[in-house]
Amino acid sequence: MKHSQISAIAIGLVTSIWLQGCSQPPQAVTNDANRLQGKLVLTGSSTVAPLAAEIGKKFESQHSGVRVDVQSGGSSRGIADARQGVANVGMVSRALKPEEKDLKAFSIARDGVTMILHQENPMPSLTDKQIVDIYTGKVNNWKQLGGKDGAITVVNKAEGRSTLELFTHYFKLKNTDIKAQVVIGDNEQGIKTVAGNPNAIGYVSIGSAENSAANKVPIKLLPVNGVAATTANVQNGSFPISRPLNLVTKTEPQGLVKEFINFAQSQQVSEIVKKQNFVSIAQ
Repeated sequence: MKHSQISAIAIGLVTSIWLQGCSQPPQAVTNDANRLQGKLVLTGSSTVAPLAAEIGKKFESQHSGVRVDVQSGGSSRGIADARQGVANVGMVSRALKPEEKDLKAFSIARDGVTMILHQENPMPSLTDKQIVDIYTGKVNNWKQLGGKDGAITVVNKAEGRSTLELFTHYFKLKNTDIKAQVVIGDNEQGIKTVAGNPNAIGYVSIGSAENSAANKVPIKLLPVNGVAATTANVQNGSFPISRPLNLVTKTEPQGLVKEFINFAQSQQVSEIVKKQNFVSIAQ
């Protein structure tokens, strides 16, 4: 073998090792057979994370050289990590704000946010004013609203969660107005808290809540402004608190990132979206 051939092989090996070692964030590698290879890191919204994880599994099944790592932490983390290059893709369960327009957003589904109570709570519904009164501490016992005697446990979302932002925007509240007994992070925490306390009230993703209720978790979804909290009503536009579920990137997607986002917006994942009780946006 000639010296020039040996040098070319050595350079190729070094290049391959260097590409595999890059992990802040990992980049895609394409081999000679034009197959996708590499690792994708997605961080952010706890609403989007379970959906992105399932989409990631299906994407991996079609591309054996790809790994998709999904981490939650809230929409604010998704924005920050995408901007700083810590993650390839941020997950954000709301529209981008004007000051975030430096990022690129790609919707993969729609969702709604609703109030949940324990299944044993006899209250069939609450008006917007009653919800505001509960969350600001003006009403602190269910009997004041015609329910059973019991101190209300107010469950609120932590700062940086887009569900909190959507809730406060709709009810015209500031987070500083809210008098909460429990502050939670992701939807699952909120659902578990309400399911374990007959006097609790919280607000979570409709998709997450419908999924839990279907799996016999003892919660019920309350209507908002007279409209039932269902995925169908989010889809037809009648439910008043809804939002896009977005993947965001720092720059225009290329390579592996572009392929994954295209896949996440395609008909190939519409059944995954529907199975998680979100609204598919795939045409």
